Amino acid sequence: MAFSSHTFGFAIVLLCLFLSSFSVVISRSSRSSSQMSPGFYRRSCPRLKRIVRNGMQQAVAKEPRLGASVLRLFFHDCFVNGCDGSILLDDTPSFTGEKNAFPNRNSARGFEVIDKIKTDVEAACPGTVSCADILALATRVGVRQLGGPSWRLRLGRRDARTASQSDANRDLPSPRSNLSTLITSFGKKGLTARDMTALSGAHTIGKSQCRAFRTHIYNETNIDPSFAQARRANCPFTGGDSNLANLDRFTPNRFDNGYYKNLVVDKGLLHSDQELFNGGSQDSLVRRYSNRKNLFFFHFSVAMKKMSNIGPLTGTNGEIRTNCRLVN
Repeated sequence: MAFSSHTFGFAIVLLCLFLSSFSVVISRSSRSSSQMSPGFYRRSCPRLKRIVRNGMQQAVAKEPRLGASVLRLFFHDCFVNGCDGSILLDDTPSFTGEKNAFPNRNSARGFEVIDKIKTDVEAACPGTVSCADILALATRVGVRQLGGPSWRLRLGRRDARTASQSDANRDLPSPRSNLSTLITSFGKKGLTARDMTALSGAHTIGKSQCRAFRTHIYNETNIDPSFAQARRANCPFTGGDSNLANLDRFTPNRFDNGYYKNLVVDKGLLHSDQELFNGGSQDSLVRRYSNRKNLFFFHFSVAMKKMSNIGPLTGTNGEIRTNCRLVN
């Protein structure tokens, strides 16, 4: 088909407008990234990392499960409108947040740990450090304290003034998700299938409630029969929804690669766990992680770095909350 000079000229104008808009988007993204750095609070709150480290060490020493709980809080925060501290907001008569979304209701925990650290940080550096950054730092400390890897963490996030229960219900992956749903869900957040499989390794620590794994242990066949029978002892077919089981039967309080060793022998606790090793695209990676802890640690660190940079509020967006549970 031949184009007239008028049509060609119009196409050139459209192309220029598109490139101009694209450049603006890139520029804005670059400015947002440049506003965050590992040393963001070096001058304004030099004791920050020490305060967070002391707070998490005290909490995890008292209850090792809190390392997993805070890690889960961070994951659930970042997956809903970015890493903005929105999950920390309490409901009020005029505001419905994320805490009572189905994936969080009666299961999200560790809020008191973040509250305590925030109080200590406010005493040292009033109105300076966001709850979103405290949660990000506390997560890294908790993983490290339980024997896991560290990762480079940029700081400078600001706190959201709102939260969305409906977005939490929509965006947070279900323990009943199949592999393709998991890959799609993580992909929407800019995370690859490898990132998803590595981040799922967070289940090498912590516990899960019976209601999340009942269907897997009673109705599914891709599970070791003796393992399913053992889990049924504490998770009846009806009732006992909040009864707990370790996500990693080997070392539930140690961040290692035991989770993947469970999967290769069909002893994943959740349906979504065993989907990673069930004849699909992630089988070979799971097997590699089960044999090479250092490879898992490296990929986990890369994925955590990427996840921690999902949709941060920076600059004049959001606020620095003085109380993590309430907007200022």
